[in-house]
Amino acid sequence: MQIHLSDVTSCEGKTVQVSTELEMETVSFQMGEFPVLKKEPVDLVITNTGNKVLELTGNTCVTVGIPCDRCLEQVKVEIPCHIERKLDMKLTDEERVNDLDESNYLTGMDLDVDRLVYLEVLMSWPLKVLCRDNCKGICSQCGKNLNDGPCGCAEEPKDPRMAAISDIFSKFKEV
Repeated sequence: MQIHLSDVTSCEGKTVQVSTELEMETVSFQMGEFPVLKKEPVDLVITNTGNKVLELTGNTCVTVGIPCDRCLEQVKVEIPCHIERKLDMKLTDEERVNDLDESNYLTGMDLDVDRLVYLEVLMSWPLKVLCRDNCKGICSQCGKNLNDGPCGCAEEPKDPRMAAISDIFSKFKEV
């Protein structure tokens, strides 16, 4: 969703409240592509603080399907987004690039709300996702989800350097 900002920038002290729906269906970056399962409307307040500077505040919540780090089951992860930005509208697009301003959600007088929320989601992306605290993961041999029960594969040492020690213990079990 694009919001044109020229009417806000034309009058100092002017405040505009906008509620808009997100159009994004996936979140894609180098970690992969993740489906957006639920999205709340984006509530924005845009205030002209003077000298062609806009203050942007807002909230939304996006629920993304992210695989569990251990068993790869899809987990519904709510990512709340609290937006607080200052936009200097005096800068041209080229000056923003030269100043290393990463606001690629702003082109001229148009604010790309989906891109703004996308960047907020990336900044709030969880480091680790588990389907449950005691997730058992998947079998390294057959790939069965161990949360559903044992797979029947012979258990091997987790660390190949421990294989010799494991052999010693298995010989004692036979005696």
